[in-house]
Amino acid sequence: MVLDRIKRAFSNALGESGEDEYLEIDLESENVKGSKIIVKLFTLNQYEDVNVILNALRDGYTIAIVDFRVLKQKDPIELKRAVSKIKKTVDALEGSIAGHENLIVATPSFAKIHKELPPVKPAKSKFDDY
Repeated sequence: MVLDRIKRAFSNALGESGEDEYLEIDLESENVKGSKIIVKLFTLNQYEDVNVILNALRDGYTIAIVDFRVLKQKDPIELKRAVSKIKKTVDALEGSIAGHENLIVATPSFAKIHKELPPVKPAKSKFDDY
């Protein structure tokens, strides 16, 4: 009882009410795009398409899968420029990049690509048989 009186005296002196105060958070107003990871497919038809890919990677929430088959057939030199630009941006973002035949996968820093090398057969010496 005495403690309750002291508590009320201090809380009234500090301007606090006896009831708990709550802060209401509106969950509808949260930006969903900022909190989700997106795996997005891109097609490189021309060199200028690189800017769209780079902007998506710079946002930080996009893993880009790039199909460069069309540009490879049109102009291999432009393809090399485009891949080089993507690689430099991914390196600056401390991300990962991997490629295969007609695809490139580029990720920002939160995701890493595991690159498994094919097993290497040990070199056989002519002295191994003896």
